[in-house]
Amino acid sequence: MWFKRMQPDAPAATRRDHARSRHGPAVSGSARSRAGLLVLAIVACHPTPAHAGSSATNGTIALSSQLVDRGLAITPATPIIQAAVSWASPAGWSLGLSGSTELRSPRRITQSLLQGSRSWSLSGDWQMQASLLYYRHSGDARSTAYDRGEAGINWLYRDTLTFGVSAIRLIGAGDRRTRAAADLDVHWPLTEHLFLSGGAGVAHVPPVRYSYSRYRHYRYHDREGFYRYGHVGLMWVDGPWRVELDRVATDLESSRSTPDPGASPWMATISRSF
Repeated sequence: MWFKRMQPDAPAATRRDHARSRHGPAVSGSARSRAGLLVLAIVACHPTPAHAGSSATNGTIALSSQLVDRGLAITPATPIIQAAVSWASPAGWSLGLSGSTELRSPRRITQSLLQGSRSWSLSGDWQMQASLLYYRHSGDARSTAYDRGEAGINWLYRDTLTFGVSAIRLIGAGDRRTRAAADLDVHWPLTEHLFLSGGAGVAHVPPVRYSYSRYRHYRYHDREGFYRYGHVGLMWVDGPWRVELDRVATDLESSRSTPDPGASPWMATISRSF
């Protein structure tokens, strides 16, 4: 989508050439729609195909209107710079590292992500990807979201559809529960360069903490149950360039926590891959 924080690409070597449009989005398992993740979702950023028997290194840099994670705002509605780099082997293994920072405070990393994954080709059209991810927050984002580890399995149909399920463990939240999430992401070509982008997901409601003093953090709520999120928009792709505008929604009441967990209803991103 794009409403996801920047994540590394799936191994280009595991993709079938006929399943990738020259200008179309190369959807990776990491790019699963978290209908509301940062509008940067450079996850699917059209990587350069790897030659047979060789490894590939790809990178992306992007400017987004806000950092959003599964429909929940990690930062205020302020410009965000994201950068990601990934390495992929012909055997389907990949490693990636990405970071996000507010444009007004470029020296402070707001969120960083480390990912390792393994992809398999199931048929000419289908792929599967298993991944392990570690999210770390710092600065003001630490008062909004907990660090976490995540294990996921994703199924990809060409460059059009991605479905994934995830098991999540929060770090520093004071509980040992394993939380779950499921995400569906779709990119449908309208013209050579223009795509309809949409997605939906469901996840356990995360605990939210906030600080009303400069020294201590307090958990505001930690209720049971799931919440839903989604996005729909348009994506324009031309070679390494990508521009996306999305409408984001979630059914998690914004009045339940401070700061407000709801993302801005409209999000935009422009990115370039290398």
